[in-house]
Amino acid sequence: MSDQQQRMPLTIYLLSLCNAYLYVCASLLITISALIGFELAPDKRLSTLPLALQFFSIMCGSVPASLIMGRIGRKRGFLIGGGIGVVGASVALWSVLNDDFLGYCLATICFGLFAAFGNYYRFTAAEVVPATRKSLAISMVMAGGVIAAFIGPNLANWSSALFDTSVFAGPFAVLIGVYLLSMMTIAFANLPAPVLNTATYSGRPLLKILLQPLFIVAVLCQMLGYATMNLVMTATPLAMHVHEYGLGATAFVIQWHVVSMFAPSFVTGHLIQRLGIVPVLASGVVLGLACVAINLTGNSMAHFTVSLVLLGVSWNFLFIGGTSLLTDTYTPEEKSRTQAANDLLVFSTVSITALAAGGMHHLFGYRFVNLSVIPMLLITGGAVIWLGLSGWQRKSLGAPIQSSAAER
Repeated sequence: MSDQQQRMPLTIYLLSLCNAYLYVCASLLITISALIGFELAPDKRLSTLPLALQFFSIMCGSVPASLIMGRIGRKRGFLIGGGIGVVGASVALWSVLNDDFLGYCLATICFGLFAAFGNYYRFTAAEVVPATRKSLAISMVMAGGVIAAFIGPNLANWSSALFDTSVFAGPFAVLIGVYLLSMMTIAFANLPAPVLNTATYSGRPLLKILLQPLFIVAVLCQMLGYATMNLVMTATPLAMHVHEYGLGATAFVIQWHVVSMFAPSFVTGHLIQRLGIVPVLASGVVLGLACVAINLTGNSMAHFTVSLVLLGVSWNFLFIGGTSLLTDTYTPEEKSRTQAANDLLVFSTVSITALAAGGMHHLFGYRFVNLSVIPMLLITGGAVIWLGLSGWQRKSLGAPIQSSAAER
């Protein structure tokens, strides 16, 4: 471990653990939610409604979550999010045991709201370290997601035997424990106190912040990188089914895709510090195009596996790089509004692409899905090229919040 990593505050490691819990919950729910919907829905066409509501509530909850934390502080906000998650898992457990589809739909809204708060773990990491180490801190927090690739689906499988009456009840009993563990972990973190603690606001107007070229580049990298990943990833199991691959093969491909999404986080921050943010973002675009090229040239197991591994690394570079870039677009007082706007744009795109992928594949096929993401990657590449040619150099608009101002 490098000297820089050794000097990272304990809070960064606690945030990384919390991010791991966040993605454990997400991967567990992706594994079982559509199956539960199919079992409980009175109309089988509504089987994916619970999952759609989860994505929709992430989108709708992003702005309120950021503003709430701007008012009462990060720690209290994350604890509220954890409490909502506990309520959701409890309602889901009751709903599954009582065959209540509406109750399960309400539970998935709670899961989405928990994620809306949890998505700010990455921004919080940038607030507890000096400006020169923001990229490394964000990267280390995102690295916690590696755990989800192995624990989430296996946790769903292991806990399915906890209740005799339903194989889907056990995962939610376990999920209650995961949410409580998340709350206990964040309680030990030393997080920044709220900056916006009065009714007055002396920062720049939000529109002026959003129109900064740097903000636009940062959002495009996150938003279109996520859209590319979501469309191709969601359509891949459908394409594999068409080519008569079994569930085991599909699970193998998706598992290694999730690993590739988060495993690079152990080095992404170091690459940004050593090479600069532009080469890392550019590499994300190139890897995304390479993924598409492989998918367009074959449908063997190797094609699907390699393409989705490249896709995961592409998302990692663009999402972490874009997040790191965004932290240079606002002052501490402006952070809540700016981060809220960023995540609203990003997760609106996530919601739309999650819902669109299945229909696009059904109507036009896997080849069309891959071709459709090329313009997104080219737009992102153009934004990165502009950033490189602009002569931009990393700087901090506001000094990092010191520990003396932190919550206890």
